[in-house]
Amino acid sequence: MRQMPLDAPSGSAVDLTPNEPPKKPQYDPTFTDKVIAATGPNAHLRIAQVMPSLIRHLHDFAREVNLTMGEWMAAIDLINECGQMSDDKRNETQLLCDIVGLESLVDEITSKMLATSTSETPSAILGPFYRQDAPLLPNGDTIVRNLSPSVPWYQKAVEDSAFLTGRVVSGRSGLPIPGAVVDVWHTAPNGLYEQQDEGQPEMNMRGQFETDADGRYSLYALRPVAYPIPDDGPAGRLLAMLDRSPYRPGHIHFIVSAPGFRTLTTQVFDDRDEYIAKDSVFAVKDELVVRFKPRDGDPQARWTLEYDFVLGP
Repeated sequence: MRQMPLDAPSGSAVDLTPNEPPKKPQYDPTFTDKVIAATGPNAHLRIAQVMPSLIRHLHDFAREVNLTMGEWMAAIDLINECGQMSDDKRNETQLLCDIVGLESLVDEITSKMLATSTSETPSAILGPFYRQDAPLLPNGDTIVRNLSPSVPWYQKAVEDSAFLTGRVVSGRSGLPIPGAVVDVWHTAPNGLYEQQDEGQPEMNMRGQFETDADGRYSLYALRPVAYPIPDDGPAGRLLAMLDRSPYRPGHIHFIVSAPGFRTLTTQVFDDRDEYIAKDSVFAVKDELVVRFKPRDGDPQARWTLEYDFVLGP
């Protein structure tokens, strides 16, 4: 049977055999081996270990999809734009890795390689909006700054006001870890981190807390809200081309550290959120889904969450 393909020039025709896939072009079968063999004898040991696999996967991908020069340049431009857009307040390249699941995968690999017991709190990705040097606050303080009725999301903040507390303990002994530092951050109720929102004060919704003699931390924060990852850059454009939701479920970020223990980077996810099962960066783990409970008798909080962090050595 002779059919006209959609992109064929007028008057041309091609033979199509039913149930027989079109033949791929034949490429130089020795090319990839030549590239790998070019590595020198004094190459960095880890680089020499991983690059052959990376090169083979990249080359096989290019051959499998018949990657064109135009598509390759579009990808280069996208990666370059990510780097040009990144700064100390936003990491667009990291966001690109997030939406294809790479950071979550590498996080899982690393955590399982380093874990010494199944009791340790699972890790989760850092995300692109972490900021160093959040203020060190006393236990029982709040990370919600300058909240007043003039703030557009004031009522939502009151409704979601929450008291967070728990202990940091050793996964090996089960004993509390005094002096551990709990670094915490989340978005405002409008779904924006403070560096994305000129209306928020510096370091809003961020703080560090040191555990007491019983290994306990405590602070006032907000129940987290779902939000879309930024779509004003190349990562957002790619997500739209994939016809995927940009939303992340409501979550709170934590980095928990203590001398003699492996630093834990993780997130906890509010179980009320409809996006738990469809996180745009694939970071949700069952063990990190939490349930806030109503809190009575506290004018600063309508909800409470108790969550312990278990650290490995």
